[in-house]
Amino acid sequence: MTEATATRPNIYVQETGPRIHYLVAMSQPETHLFEVTLHLVDYPSPILDLKLPVWTPGSYLVREYAKNLQDFVAFAEDKPLPWRKISKNHWQIDKIDVSELTVRYRIFANELSVRTNHLDPSHGYFNGAALFFRIPGCENRPIRITIVPPRREWQVTTALPPIAEETNTFLAGDFDTLVDTPFEIGLHQLYKFEVLGKPHELAIWGQGNFQTQRLIADIQKIVQVEAKMFGGLPYERYVFLLHLFSQAFGGLEHKNSCSLIYHRFGFRAQDKYDRFIQLVAHEFFHLWNVKRIRPKALEVFDYDQENYTPSLWFCEGTTSYYDLLIPLRAEIYDVKSYLNNLGKEITRYEMTPGRKVQPASESSFDAWIKLYRPDANSGNSQISYYLKGEMVSLLLDLLIRSTHDNQRSLDDVMLKMWQQFGQAEIGYTPEQLQEVIESVAGINLTDFFKRYIDGIDDLPWNQYLKPFGLQLVADQQEEPYLGVRINTENGREIIKFVETGSPAQIKGIDAGDELLAIDGIKVMGNSLSDRLKDYQPNDTIEVTVFHQDELRTYSITLASPHPTRYQVKPLEHPDSTQQQNFAGWLGVAIATVS
Repeated sequence: MTEATATRPNIYVQETGPRIHYLVAMSQPETHLFEVTLHLVDYPSPILDLKLPVWTPGSYLVREYAKNLQDFVAFAEDKPLPWRKISKNHWQIDKIDVSELTVRYRIFANELSVRTNHLDPSHGYFNGAALFFRIPGCENRPIRITIVPPRREWQVTTALPPIAEETNTFLAGDFDTLVDTPFEIGLHQLYKFEVLGKPHELAIWGQGNFQTQRLIADIQKIVQVEAKMFGGLPYERYVFLLHLFSQAFGGLEHKNSCSLIYHRFGFRAQDKYDRFIQLVAHEFFHLWNVKRIRPKALEVFDYDQENYTPSLWFCEGTTSYYDLLIPLRAEIYDVKSYLNNLGKEITRYEMTPGRKVQPASESSFDAWIKLYRPDANSGNSQISYYLKGEMVSLLLDLLIRSTHDNQRSLDDVMLKMWQQFGQAEIGYTPEQLQEVIESVAGINLTDFFKRYIDGIDDLPWNQYLKPFGLQLVADQQEEPYLGVRINTENGREIIKFVETGSPAQIKGIDAGDELLAIDGIKVMGNSLSDRLKDYQPNDTIEVTVFHQDELRTYSITLASPHPTRYQVKPLEHPDSTQQQNFAGWLGVAIATVS
C-alpha cells in the first residue's frame, strides 16, 4: 500500500451514531486490485456484520460480487480482531469493546462493464455494490468516501458532492446513494455544460471518433426534451460516464448519473451514431422511470437476494419505446429514420419464437434466471421484457392517441406516474400501474393486459397502426425455410440456433452441431442462403453435420419462405383523420415519408 493508503481516514462528522468512512486506493493499478479501507467509529454492538451486495439495482442478475474480494483483515489500534465468514457475502467481526475499528480488503477489478469494476494503468472505475460493504442497521447513515489515485494527475469524477477542504473526499447520504453512484478515476476527458440552468458533466474514458461539440449538443437536446415531458429536472447536477471500447454496448442508470459503454468507432456512421443517442436517451429517461418511478418490489432494495416484480416490461420496455421517440422529438434524426428503427425493433420481436411462449410479465419476473443467462434455446422459450415492453408500449400509446384525437398519450401516463409515485418515491403495484394507464386511456384495459402483457397473443399491428395511416409490411426471404442460424468459429460452421418447429428442429438438428454439407457438397455459413435458393419448398435435402464429433446425415423437407424483415410504411391513400393522427403522434406530415 502507498503511504496515503495506510493513513487512517479522518472522520469528524458532527453527529451522533456510527461514523463510516471508506478509503479507496489503487497503488498498483496493473494488478487490477482496489485497496479498500473501512474505518468505523462508535458502532454500538460487540459484533459487527458486513455484507457485500450480490447484485446492482438496474441489472437484474445475482452477480456474486464477493467472489472478487480477497485479503480481508480487521483490527483496532493495530491489534487483529477475530472474524469469521457466515455465508458467501457475509463477514462477521468480534468488535468486543473497542470504539474504533478498521477493516481492509482488496477487490479484483478486471471486468469492464457498466455494472462491475475495472482497474488498469489507464483508469479506475467502480460501482458501489461491487466494492463496498453494507452494514446492517446503518443503511441510513451518511458515508464518507476518500479516493487515493495512484498518480497525482489522475482526477475523480462522480455525482456525489465533494466535502470542502478534503482532497478527493465525497459524501453519500446513505448506502443506497453510495451504491447508486459510480466513480471514474483517471485521465479521462471531462466536459462541462449546462442544460436548463443546471450543471452537467460528460466524462469520456478511451479514444474514439466522436465529435465533441456534436455529442454535447445532442445530449443537451435529449435532456431538454425529456425534462419537458416531466416538467423539469429532478436533480441539481448530473454526470454522464462514457467508456469507449472495441466491442461493447450498454448502459446503467443512476439517480444523478449514468454509465455508458460504446464502441469507440461507433460515432461516424449515422446508424451507429443514432444507436448511441438512443442509448443516452434510454439511460437518461431512467432517472424518472425506474430510479424514481419504480415498482413496489424495488422500493426498498434487498441486496442479498433477488427482488421480484412483473413490471420490468414497463420499467425497461416503455423506456425502450421512448429511446426511439426522444431523438425524433429532439430533431436529431427524422421521421423516416424513426420508422426505419421501429421496423427493426418489430423485426427483432417477430423473429423471436419465444414471444409465443413467454408473456411480458413472466419475462419481467424471471429476469433473474433468464434474460442475462441465455442459452441455445432462449430464443425459442423466452422474450426480452425490454423488447416486448417496447412493443406493447407502442400499442398503448397508439391506442390512447387514437381514442382521444392525440389530446392524450403515453406521455400523460408517464407524467401521472411521476406525480403520483415518482416525486414522493412511492413504489407502485402492478394493479396501480394498470389503473393509471386506464385512467389516461379512459377505457378498461383488462383484456389488453390479459392478452398482450400477461398473455402471448399475437400483437395486432395493423389494427393499431391503421388509424395513423401506417401498415406493417413483411419482406419474405427468397429461399425456402430451413430454420437454423450459423456462425463461423475457427473455420467451422457452427449451428448456434435452431428454431422450434422448423424443418431442421423436427429432424433432430441441434444447436452446437457443425454444418458440413448439403446434398454431399460442402457448405459455408455465409453461403447457406444462396445454396437454399437452388431448392423449392417441399424439396427434401440431405444435411450432413458433426453432432458431438459423430457424423450424421438428415433428410430434411424444406418449408415455405419466412419473413426476414418488417417495415412500417404509410398506407397508399391515408384519409384526413389518419393524416392528422400521424402528425399529432410524430410531429410531421405523413407525406414526408410517402
